[in-house]
Amino acid sequence: MTGYDVIGDVHGHADELEALLHLLGYRNRDGAWRQAGRTAVFVGDLIDRGPRQVDTVSIVRAMVDAGSGIAVMGNHEYNAIAWTIPDPQNGGDFLRPHGGKKGPNNFDQHKAFLEQVSEGSALHNELVDWFRTLPLFVDLGGLRVAHACWHDESIDLLPVVSADRQLDDEFLVAAHVRSGDLYRATETVLKGPEMPVPVAYLDHGRHRRDEARVRWWDRSATIMRSLAEIPSTCTTEDDLPYPELPDTPYPAAEQFRYNGDVPVVFGHYWRRHGDPVVEPTAACVDLSVAGKGHLAAYRWGGEPTLDASNLVAVSTTR
Repeated sequence: MTGYDVIGDVHGHADELEALLHLLGYRNRDGAWRQAGRTAVFVGDLIDRGPRQVDTVSIVRAMVDAGSGIAVMGNHEYNAIAWTIPDPQNGGDFLRPHGGKKGPNNFDQHKAFLEQVSEGSALHNELVDWFRTLPLFVDLGGLRVAHACWHDESIDLLPVVSADRQLDDEFLVAAHVRSGDLYRATETVLKGPEMPVPVAYLDHGRHRRDEARVRWWDRSATIMRSLAEIPSTCTTEDDLPYPELPDTPYPAAEQFRYNGDVPVVFGHYWRRHGDPVVEPTAACVDLSVAGKGHLAAYRWGGEPTLDASNLVAVSTTR
């Protein structure tokens, strides 16, 4: 049996990635980080925000090519692809809008990557083409990995992606039609389900949000207060502490609850080292390295019930 080390959102922090791989026992041999009997699995969001995004992708690509790594797609890789594809429904713009109301925020989130690859360059095109080869999820038998959420009904609608079968424009265009099933499925797996909240808040990027991510992994959560994933650092639009949410039931979230027996490891949720998510069948390995937190991995050795002691992390150096 191969052991898996599931590594959280790197966001261009290659220094921390190399430190974590070394701590996990991997060594750089013949151009790729390797460890006998173990495989690194990356949950996506390799890019955006950090100082060494090209190096990060190079490290992961080399491991994938060598067979010592597996990488699934994150919403940032998905958005990077959509940034380059013209939108047939909106002539002159792209699937990830460059203009309009959303354009400035979209550019701000992607600016560091575009600067580091030089937008439109051969390198930029090469990396986007590689992003198209990343699977949207992986089922490793006793372990499942998705970037934001494992939701069987959504996963059943998504294509199998590999080096030989990339995401094509036809799928991507269809998946950006907001009224369509493919849009909802892709959003759920790559960005997580969301629910409306009565008070808007400012997220870590100071963007206004009136929906919160749903804690789909928490089998005991039934009311708004326990279902909504709003970091404690978020504030109201007036920069006041965000108020406690009501105990109103929210039955719509039940459709996303994970009730499977196979453990799932995911990223995306910006947790902290002192407040990780490790449930019996779900663990989050995004410990906010891009927010001066930690880069984490879950070391899985075949256990059917996940254990917080298997989380390994290094703190950010920046």
